[in-house]
Amino acid sequence: MRSEYYYLIAGLPNISIEDSKLPYTVLAFREEVEGQLSEADRILLRLLFLKFDNRNLLEQIRRPDYSPDPQGSITPDEFDELLRDPEQPLSGDGKKEIPDYMKEFIRMYRSAEEKGEQGVILWEDCLAALYYAYAMQCGNEFVAAWFELNLNLNNFLTAVTCRNCGLNRADSIVGDSEYAQLFRTSGARDFGLGDTWEYLPAVQRIAEESNLLVRERKIDRLKWDWLEEHTIFRTFTVESLLAWLLKLEMIERWTKLDRTAGEQTFRRLIGVMKTGSDSALKEFKRNNKK
Repeated sequence: MRSEYYYLIAGLPNISIEDSKLPYTVLAFREEVEGQLSEADRILLRLLFLKFDNRNLLEQIRRPDYSPDPQGSITPDEFDELLRDPEQPLSGDGKKEIPDYMKEFIRMYRSAEEKGEQGVILWEDCLAALYYAYAMQCGNEFVAAWFELNLNLNNFLTAVTCRNCGLNRADSIVGDSEYAQLFRTSGARDFGLGDTWEYLPAVQRIAEESNLLVRERKIDRLKWDWLEEHTIFRTFTVESLLAWLLKLEMIERWTKLDRTAGEQTFRRLIGVMKTGSDSALKEFKRNNKK
């Protein structure tokens, strides 16, 4: 039986993509609602936050003295245990559930490390591919479709950037879906998608935007509209709650964005484009993750 959250959702303030103030931080919102969800819905909520654990894991394998993102739930000590042996349960109560894709990633990393090959793999893309595949098998239609949208959107924009700059896109596309293969190999302007992806015309217009800050805003607007469209008939369900969280996250990202730092980031991307260097593009992707 599906859980519905009448009082919880009815009490949420209205938010707009243009807001410059937050009614909650994303982390505070999670802490407030997590205990009020059913176990099945808590798993979906945690799935959205695993991207922060992914970032922490990537930092852990590079520099163990990093400051972890507090929105992740796996501690540096626990990552140490996992990196030593992903098959063993964590010490302590042993109840923290580690997703299978993360264990698979650690096995792949340890294997590459033993062979001295860990420096030639772009681990961000490797982990992202595993995460997207895992999320799209979550069993919730809304959440799976959200991850699929983000995967296709990111891959399309990456493919366009690589094509415009004469870079090899084959290694920069994430995942092994039918769309991902088209993004890697197709020479067509629309990468052979034709009428199969309803968001293609909108995403093509976004890709043509020369002002990268404006382009980022348009990407978030597309995502915001997608969330509204896909929750219009799910008013008091967990899908509406998760959509509100995802919208809050967009607002939080823009309110935290330092304008000067943002401009410097975009200038570095332009520099990467001008060099036409695969290695420079990989370094940019490594250091600039949404």
